Amino acid sequence: MAEEQKRDYYEVLGVSRDADDATLKKAYRTLAKKYHPDMNPGDKEAEQKFKEVNEAYGILSDPEKRKQYDQFGHAAFDPSSSGAGTGFSGFGDFDFGDIFSSFFGGSSQSGFSSSRAQSAPIPGEDIEQSVVISFEESLFGCKKDVSYNRVEACPDCNGSGAAPGTSPETCSVCHGTGRVTVQQRTFMGMMQTQSTCQSCRGRGKIVKTPCKNCNGKGYVRVTRKLGVTIPAGIENGQRVALRGQGSVGRNGGSPGDLIILVSVRPHPIFEREGSSVFCEIPISFTEAALGAEIDVPTPSGKTKKFTIPEGTQPGTSFTLRGEGAPDVYNGKKGNLVFTVTVEVPRSLTPEQKEILSRFASAGGEKNDTKRSGFRKKLKDLFNK
Repeated sequence: MAEEQKRDYYEVLGVSRDADDATLKKAYRTLAKKYHPDMNPGDKEAEQKFKEVNEAYGILSDPEKRKQYDQFGHAAFDPSSSGAGTGFSGFGDFDFGDIFSSFFGGSSQSGFSSSRAQSAPIPGEDIEQSVVISFEESLFGCKKDVSYNRVEACPDCNGSGAAPGTSPETCSVCHGTGRVTVQQRTFMGMMQTQSTCQSCRGRGKIVKTPCKNCNGKGYVRVTRKLGVTIPAGIENGQRVALRGQGSVGRNGGSPGDLIILVSVRPHPIFEREGSSVFCEIPISFTEAALGAEIDVPTPSGKTKKFTIPEGTQPGTSFTLRGEGAPDVYNGKKGNLVFTVTVEVPRSLTPEQKEILSRFASAGGEKNDTKRSGFRKKLKDLFNK
């Protein structure tokens, strides 16, 4: 593609210019799986992006090529550019067929001009599975059996794609390299380019007798059942990753992961924020006024005695330290915070009403600071 049309390789992979090798590899693996032709059959845009990702990673993963790219940009690999006087030397096995195909009509199987897209290791697919657990299970941990489908190497052909008793044969066209060399006369002279071998589609092998179990693909989708340990303290929406339990990779690529998305059912009493647990506890008007010892439920399933001081107001919160949820990373427990709600008595008997009337007449409400403050504000407001 033309220089002005090429995207910055760092932008292609979505990394910063100072990204280390591990960051580059992680970004490449994610994008390679996203745009792989097997995952996007017939999608030409995905094919082009897959090629772009492979091209970017091929340059940035090579220290020498990355150094040249950082210094000269795309011009370092463009033979039509005289950048830094590099010409065509010093680029090892870089595929100039990718650059010249638009000028000389070069093409390859599946729209790719580089065999890297066919023969390079492809990481296996990550698989996401949802698990629903109770509030108590999220606090104390549990074990759940999970059934899921993943791609594995065909057991009949061990991933070769050839029928049992046979083997893939070396391609006679490319002699197992997956690439063919083509000489073309151009305005710049004779140019030698390489492109993907269309006979074997860049694999270097040809399966003449396909395996019936996998139809020559070498891979099958199977259902697996796995016991998954959910750690104590996990929160709603968090994930548990089981490394290597996803689909197998191709061409020697690493297997994907099984990602468990945990959903926690709501609790009828408790709510959680991080390691803190919250709840509301109703108390009577008398308990709030005179104080009382009450039973406070805790996430452990036991109750704790707690003394409510006299004169407790509705909405007052109290804290029981160390009675909250454990931190999923270090196991340290948070706090339980409970808020009291005061229930005003209803359907009073005549005797009860008389007692409350005497209470009010005896000046029992003169210490109602909120009401007194509100009345003062009203008086100041309307007596101006």
